[in-house]
Amino acid sequence: MKAVEQLGLALLRRFDPETAHGLALKALQAGVAPSPGLVTSDRLRCTLAGLSLPNPVGLAAGFDKNAEALLGLSRAGFGFVEVGAATPRPQQGNPRPRLFRLTEDRAAINRFGFNNQGMEAIATRLARRPRDMVLGLNLGANKDSTDRAADFATVLAHCGAHLDFATVNVSSPNTEKLRDLQGKDALAALLGGVIDTRDGLARRIPVFLKIAPDLDDAGLRDVAEVALATGIDGIIATNTTLARDGLQSLHAGEKGGLSGQPLFDRATRVLARLSELTGGTLPLIGVGGVGSAEQAYQKIRAGASAVQLYTALVFGGLGLVREIAEGLDAALARDGFATVAEAVGTGRKDWT
Repeated sequence: MKAVEQLGLALLRRFDPETAHGLALKALQAGVAPSPGLVTSDRLRCTLAGLSLPNPVGLAAGFDKNAEALLGLSRAGFGFVEVGAATPRPQQGNPRPRLFRLTEDRAAINRFGFNNQGMEAIATRLARRPRDMVLGLNLGANKDSTDRAADFATVLAHCGAHLDFATVNVSSPNTEKLRDLQGKDALAALLGGVIDTRDGLARRIPVFLKIAPDLDDAGLRDVAEVALATGIDGIIATNTTLARDGLQSLHAGEKGGLSGQPLFDRATRVLARLSELTGGTLPLIGVGGVGSAEQAYQKIRAGASAVQLYTALVFGGLGLVREIAEGLDAALARDGFATVAEAVGTGRKDWT
């Protein structure tokens, strides 16, 4: 199976990155993509903001923007899946090319700009979702919106009945001035509106906040304070970075958000600092550079209750999900942890 998947990945790399991404989604839709199967155990089963997960290895938003491959993703071994980002109205996003492979760096740069088919089309697919998966939606705002803060609540109101969790994404670097919403006052107002909308849903679901890895310590303090005050259910740390330190690829100078291996240290330091600032009272999801079981384990020991990956799949394929879950189980056993929860934050001091 591994050899077949590697051959498929090699073929996909003959196409430009966005075309290859589209082909991978079609393979999942058609049921011809690998189905590694779910890895779970007493050690791996965990709870994230009230959600029962078979394992803590999730898919980050951006892979399936329009919720088109839910059945295939439900069979890929993830403990939870996040789709989107979804905006109220469809939008094309930025001109192509807008996705670049940085093979030498095991990384990618994207400047998609929240391209998606809009909340109505996405909600229709979410309503037909497999019920045996933990599924969330990344909420976004239209580029030309006159009230971006309200857009997040609008998408949640329209799609919330079909979700297990929702994520407020104010950290994409590809929509002009979107990151301004991470400021203390703007963030508090935005989250207040989303929480009010969530509380009006027939079923209460957790709301997470996804932040940028480029915030300074004062910004992280503000995020932690607002998160605790507004009562959101967790923080996803982090989105892509604008930094370009140490890159080798010819595409290193492209505009957009950098993801993959070069983001690991930066994102993990932010994660650990947030764990410190929140006193471990708020569930954190570690994202950025997770490409191995050991890196997933480091995120958990830095303070994450669960992790998400995306860019690593470009280079390792869906079989990587099973490898990480199995390796994480072995690492927990090796170090004497009976559960994921026991390991959370035990290595935080190594990153702060």
